[in-house]
Amino acid sequence: MSCIFCRIVDGDLPSRTVYESDEALAFLDANPLTAGHTLVVPRDHYETVGDLPPGTAGAVFEAVSAVTPRVEAAVDADATTVAVNNGEAAGQEVPHTHVHIVPRFEGDGNGPIHRLFGSRPALSNEELDAVAAAIRSEH
Repeated sequence: MSCIFCRIVDGDLPSRTVYESDEALAFLDANPLTAGHTLVVPRDHYETVGDLPPGTAGAVFEAVSAVTPRVEAAVDADATTVAVNNGEAAGQEVPHTHVHIVPRFEGDGNGPIHRLFGSRPALSNEELDAVAAAIRSEH
């Protein structure tokens, strides 16, 4: 398999692993945005969050919950941004679900995740209701 994260999980590529469970693995990002930038991946290959079975999703976010305070403590971070780029259009570069834990520091100038988007849409109550209904329905 050519998936770089699967190769890390299988031990075919080296990593700086910081956490392991039966269903998840966390390791330092090889191209970090900040010191301590960590990735949490499911051991099995799932391309997007929507592909994760519920048990695996739970295990991945248990790992995120366990690792985040450790990352913050290790680099004396003031906070972290925890994010998932879900799909190529969202910036997902490796098609294997992964959660970024990025240490943040007061005055780092990076701002909130909201900064990714320029203007916000002006949606009417009817439009919001229609979106909510579409999300609730099973397709």
